[in-house]
Amino acid sequence: MEERVLQKIDEIADEMIEGIKSITRMKSVQTKGSKDYPFGKDIDDCLNATLSLAKNLGFETENVDHVVGIAKYGTGDDYIGIMGHLDVVEVGDGWNHDPFSCYEDENGRIYARGILDNKGPILANLYALYAIKECNIQLKHPVYILFGTNEETGFQDLHHYLEVRKPPIMGWTPDCKYPVVYAERGRAIYQVYCDRQYTNEFNEFVNEYILSSNEYANKLGLDIEDPEFGKMQLRNKKSKIKDNELCFEFTLSYPACISNEEIYQRIQKKCQFPLSIRCIQNYNPVRFDKKGFLCQTLKETYEKVTGLDGTPVTTTGGTYAKCMPNIVPFGPSFPGQKGIGHNPNEWMDRKDLILNAKIYALSILRVGGVCD
Repeated sequence: MEERVLQKIDEIADEMIEGIKSITRMKSVQTKGSKDYPFGKDIDDCLNATLSLAKNLGFETENVDHVVGIAKYGTGDDYIGIMGHLDVVEVGDGWNHDPFSCYEDENGRIYARGILDNKGPILANLYALYAIKECNIQLKHPVYILFGTNEETGFQDLHHYLEVRKPPIMGWTPDCKYPVVYAERGRAIYQVYCDRQYTNEFNEFVNEYILSSNEYANKLGLDIEDPEFGKMQLRNKKSKIKDNELCFEFTLSYPACISNEEIYQRIQKKCQFPLSIRCIQNYNPVRFDKKGFLCQTLKETYEKVTGLDGTPVTTTGGTYAKCMPNIVPFGPSFPGQKGIGHNPNEWMDRKDLILNAKIYALSILRVGGVCD
């Protein structure tokens, strides 16, 4: 049965690539929202086109208040959830081709904003489920492919979804890397601020404690290391002007051995009057049992399809797994594939999209449970 599904993916590979390209060609960068288009009309158009594609593949679809789309296979309350996103970051400069052209070179490498992050991977899951459906395989649990629309700028889509729908019993988000990720670091955004009249004190603090810190935030007393999660990371440093206030913002990607409360206290000890600090956003670390059913099943499917070591890993990134209960990051980037998403000439190889679909298809079969 598994071999039949893998063969079906080979048969539909060209159809899948064209389907992915059709959605990736749509510019789905967030714009000013409205009641009808919460994150702008471009994103809403992309969501509608994606649901139309899923419907044409034979799936039941649902548009949840223009923030999350669902393609459904099977019936029942306890569903397997696979969640990715259709919104993309701004294009930026430095592209060799139109970022929404889905230019494919002679080696089968496709260049486009969103091909990796995250339209290609979530649609690879849709076509993986399509292959299962076309093989007339019934699963014990229904499977929902969830299309988010606000992952890049706030997770408001997911927060609303969880207000009106229950979470899956298990699943994954294809918005990270392989092998399966069993734990994510915490992520906190801090601001140091003061009145404009204290410019000298503000600049002295920022230079001494933030700009002079190494990438592990040593000057802030936060250069700590966890055997599983690795070292603290200081990133995304930037100045902000807010009315009559001086403000400097930075992000800490922190291991599970320290809480955000302790981080706040350590920074506060350095930050004396007339300066103040505030944490404007925090997502606590998440951790799954790496020897549990979900992680071990995804480990085994990855190893079967690729022949590579599937030992579960941790990540410094942040995905829907931060807020959606019971899902882990799983794919799509293979070992050695880094620094691609959010950058100019974002790419994904045709062969990797097909390989992803095979990994996801076997994972759906095994996690969803095949009916006798």
